[in-house]
Amino acid sequence: MKLGFAIIRIIVAMVGIAAIIATTVDTASRSTINPFNFFGYFTIQSNILFIVVCLIAAVAGRRQSRGLALARASATTYIVTVGIVYNTLLAGLEGGISLEWANTVLHVALPIYAAIDWVFFGDRTAVPWKRFWIVLIYPLVWLIVVLIRGATDGWVPYPFLNPNLGYGIVALYGVGVAVAIGIVGTAVWAISRVRILKP
Repeated sequence: MKLGFAIIRIIVAMVGIAAIIATTVDTASRSTINPFNFFGYFTIQSNILFIVVCLIAAVAGRRQSRGLALARASATTYIVTVGIVYNTLLAGLEGGISLEWANTVLHVALPIYAAIDWVFFGDRTAVPWKRFWIVLIYPLVWLIVVLIRGATDGWVPYPFLNPNLGYGIVALYGVGVAVAIGIVGTAVWAISRVRILKP
């Protein structure tokens, strides 16, 4: 079972890496890539974080530290939130990832896999509630940076964060995303106490 967990995670990570590389190449073929913009998307950052954590978990096996469990919990929270936000607010809108298969991998397949991995693969310790605040740091920092960029150079990764909508509307969307992260994070923390498939 331990080897099975590792193989599945490595395969998933490779598919995710392929999707990100393909997206990068496709974008570069149409215009010059600004890395601060391309890698400024929460989708790209969350997928990269999840892929890295997935590979580390594959190598670590049952020897997963509390720090790794916390990193996995956070990465799972972020990427599942990506799936929820994309499919409720952004699916079908112009812009974003042009390659359909890569878009599906990064916005649908990996978020679904992340949820399945966390729910069913019990090779992790329970994540302490007193560390729950950690999951909120990265999204908050990311949002602050995006708002600053939107107000200065005009770049925003998602239309619902465009300051032209008015900061009141943007604030409402920001609160909505924060609530989504909080709800998903709470579920992830709670599920960490359940072990369905043991390595």
